[in-house]
Amino acid sequence: MLSKPLKLITAGAVALIVFYCLGKLSAFGTFFSLFGGLLLGWSLQAPLSGLVAWFLICLKRSIRPGDRVQFPDLKLTGDIEDVGAMYLTLNQVGGSITSEEAVDRRVLVPNAMLFNYVVINYTVVQEAAYILDEVVVRITYNSNWEKAEEILLSAARIVTSDIIDATGTEPYIRSGLYDYGIYLRLRFKTRVKDRAEIAYEIEKKICEMIQKTPSVDIAIPYVYSYRTAMVETVKDNGEELSERVQQIQLSRIRNDPYIGDPNDIRQLSENIAENGLLQPIVVEEDADGLYSVAAGHLRLEACKSLGWKKIAAVVCNSQK
Repeated sequence: MLSKPLKLITAGAVALIVFYCLGKLSAFGTFFSLFGGLLLGWSLQAPLSGLVAWFLICLKRSIRPGDRVQFPDLKLTGDIEDVGAMYLTLNQVGGSITSEEAVDRRVLVPNAMLFNYVVINYTVVQEAAYILDEVVVRITYNSNWEKAEEILLSAARIVTSDIIDATGTEPYIRSGLYDYGIYLRLRFKTRVKDRAEIAYEIEKKICEMIQKTPSVDIAIPYVYSYRTAMVETVKDNGEELSERVQQIQLSRIRNDPYIGDPNDIRQLSENIAENGLLQPIVVEEDADGLYSVAAGHLRLEACKSLGWKKIAAVVCNSQK
């Protein structure tokens, strides 16, 4: 911010010396009186704006060390560490990680920019720096909805008990339906700077409580649920009910044309390409040595779209 005035002063001093040596000092004085003030004012614009912004910050206390602020236009969020005469010093939040935790990378923001960009201060009242946050859990349609709500609310109350006492705001539930189950949205008050840590503790507590509650099941796309997948895995490993996993040629599997949304096949094929086929399809062996799909029509179509020649399948009532 000071480089422009320094360069201008240096250039003016050199010009003054040159005109003095040439005996044209009076002509230089006339020129400077006409244009020098304009150039000097232009070069000092940023430093003066920075000083004015610093004075207003000190007067109004709108930004203080310890505040968490965001510059939406710059896509920059950070915790204020120092408010200087020329710069704000921010400890950047996010950037190298996808989180709302400070990463110990300092950013200098010229005070003059405060006149040109919107600044959001999340902690303008540091004694009550709370915002509403959300944790989403997907449960199956046959889960005990009331028990699931009880688990979510209990987890939030345990982790945020001090915040509830300070704000008087209890956590609550909102919901939504989707193809594979129910979205339960747990909403609760959290401290701005501790948002990531508090959400982690709540999610951990929810998982612990769901694992101890058989009537609540987590919905998993394409598999249906966590518990269903675990039961099928036990069956496969134990070879129960005469079922066993085989690699079967796709050309030997009959499957009716898929009449659903083509986007479902595309999304599932992308998932399988990235993570592999996590759950084999289920087929029944016909008398002619071919197979009919009993479960997993969408998985079969997704594997076909990827150009697979074989697929893992659980063969029911196989005579082999």
